[in-house]
Amino acid sequence: MFDIGWTEILVIATIAIVVVGPKDLPRMLRALGRTMGQVRRMSNEFRRQFDDALRDAERSAGLEETRKDLQSMAKANPLKDMQDDLNKTMTTADKPKPASEDKAEPTAVEAPAPKPDTDKRLREAEPLKAGATSKHGSSAA
Repeated sequence: MFDIGWTEILVIATIAIVVVGPKDLPRMLRALGRTMGQVRRMSNEFRRQFDDALRDAERSAGLEETRKDLQSMAKANPLKDMQDDLNKTMTTADKPKPASEDKAEPTAVEAPAPKPDTDKRLREAEPLKAGATSKHGSSAA
């Protein structure tokens, strides 16, 4: 804080004894000590109030940030969005395709049409009768 060495303190003490006198010096030092104590208490109180105000400002800034985050989360409800997407997908999957979509040319993403000989084999196959077994040994019913 202050860079006062022993020689400076000795000079100050000598001047104080000469100016104030040895008789009044203890009272003056006591008053100086009280004044310094009051200054320290006031500075500590100021520092404490400043720290409290800073902490409150940080806390309120954190609360404001948290409040904004919660409000944005409340507006963007991910579960509701997922439910809406699933409902939309289910309703479009249940609807039959219009005839105009069946005639449309296949895109690169769609799977190629099955080979004609596979369709022919499927049409020629006879349905299994009740109680009959297939080639693999399982029953159809």
